[in-house]
Amino acid sequence: MDLAESKIVRRAVYQPGASSIEGLPTALQMFHNHPPVMLMPHWHVQVEVNYIMQGSVHYRMNGQKISMKAGDMCLFWGGQPHQMDDCSEDAIYAGGHLPLVYFFRMRLPINISSRLMNGEILFTSATDAADLENFPRWVRYTKSGDPAKAQHAVDEMLLRVERIALEPYSMIPTLGPTDADDIEQCYPQSSRSVARMCDFIAVNFLQEIDSVDIARAADLHPKYAMNLFKKTTGMTLSKYVNLLRLSRAQAMLMNDEANVLQVAMDSGFGSISAFNKSFRHIAGMSPSDFRRDARMVTQYAP
Repeated sequence: MDLAESKIVRRAVYQPGASSIEGLPTALQMFHNHPPVMLMPHWHVQVEVNYIMQGSVHYRMNGQKISMKAGDMCLFWGGQPHQMDDCSEDAIYAGGHLPLVYFFRMRLPINISSRLMNGEILFTSATDAADLENFPRWVRYTKSGDPAKAQHAVDEMLLRVERIALEPYSMIPTLGPTDADDIEQCYPQSSRSVARMCDFIAVNFLQEIDSVDIARAADLHPKYAMNLFKKTTGMTLSKYVNLLRLSRAQAMLMNDEANVLQVAMDSGFGSISAFNKSFRHIAGMSPSDFRRDARMVTQYAP
């Protein structure tokens, strides 16, 4: 039985795995359930939409502590470690994880998308009864097995996210490192070019690809492509490719039989040293230590 439809008799705990959001970094996924508490931070390479339908939740995001109650909605970039560390027993939330290829196809004002990609959190209480009906329906449609219904749900949710900018909202500043000064204004056609680059990366990130390959896929000069991507997202192309690989690796490390060297190779890293360096940069620990801690957390989860 879905936790959203049952009485909460014990605290649900989030356990990342290869079939979860980390293991499928290029898939758009939706959810509607009781929020599973995270016993350690995680990250993923999607923009996350969270709508609190009832109860309350508490987050730790990029140095910020954020409390949300029924009727609140937030939007944030999941590429930075974050954690939902508490929620009320009656809490129900809904939302989705949007890969960047979807995110940059939306018509959000550049000042919103730029600040989100730089780690700020968009917060709004401008929700209504339609959201209470629509979010669960979108989840049902995406899980229906009917491609037409699934596409309709995706299109509707993206339009709903765009509408956030037309109503009162606030941006919660980041407390972590920022490259805000490097993010410049860009035009709609630039976002389309970024979406084309994200499309190519989504299909090929486990292969040996570089900026020349990515730029060619978007019909751009490599130097222009690198500058455009950095100005639009605050990230270099190589950092984004690494984040996709690290997201997949994070999920694979949860497997009891995971071998760190094999995980590195299967995640697209050419060497164990490059994998260790990249993983330590985002997680603050080595892949081996992350795997150990994750298994200890799982073992002692309530």
